[in-house]
This record gives sequence, structure tokens and C-alpha cells, in this order.
Amino acid sequence: MTSTVTYQNNLRTECTHLASTSTIHTDAPIDNNGKGELFSPTDLVATALASCMITVMGIKAEQTNIQFTQVKALVKKVMANDPRRISMIQVQLEVRDSWSEKERKIMENTAKTCPVAQSLHPDIKQEITFVYK
Repeated sequence: MTSTVTYQNNLRTECTHLASTSTIHTDAPIDNNGKGELFSPTDLVATALASCMITVMGIKAEQTNIQFTQVKALVKKVMANDPRRISMIQVQLEVRDSWSEKERKIMENTAKTCPVAQSLHPDIKQEITFVYK
């Protein structure tokens, strides 16, 4: 088992990671009868994509001695109806580290092929951009 999810009332859940006992809470979004005060489950899916990208980039950076200290992602989730689902996830990765062209290609490919990216349904458009500052 990986986690437990417990209903907390008012369209909220508490999610507990069993190995560490860390918790997160979710809330239904405003446009789906919730208060929108916390991450929604679909927010977590979109955010997981960016988190996975940054994580595997960090692993690749350690393996290849690429500087990896100043990377941040901005995430936007786009919903569709009939059926209600995530239709697109936009991730803008901002990199302040100085990477060569070769390093950029390595890291961009690593991000775009992370496990979450490979696990999402092909109907979910993944719009991934890199901004080098």
C-alpha cells in the first residue's frame, strides 16, 4: 500500500503517505461544488507532472554533473466537460542555472519523459515549455 485517503466531510479528503505519515488535504474546486480552499484532486495530478519532471531532472543532473539549483515550475490545469476531465496541463519550467545547449537537450528530454508524463492518458495534452533566465 502507498497511501490512505479518508473523507473529512464537506468534499474534503485527508491523504496520508504510509511510509512517512506525511499528509495532504484536498478540497473540491469551486466550479464543482467545493470551497476551492485546497488543492483539488485534479490539481494534484497537474502538479504531480511538474514535480515528477523536476525530480527526474534532479536525478539526471546528479548523474551527469549538470548544475541544478534554480529550477521552478508554473503549472496550469485546463478542464473539459462531457465528461469532466483534465484536457490539458501546461508546465512552464523556469531555469536560472546556466546550461549549455547539450545540457538543455538532456534535461528537457528527461523532463518530458518522466514517469508521470508517460502515465497520463494520451488525450491529456501536455504543453511543456522551458524558460531560461
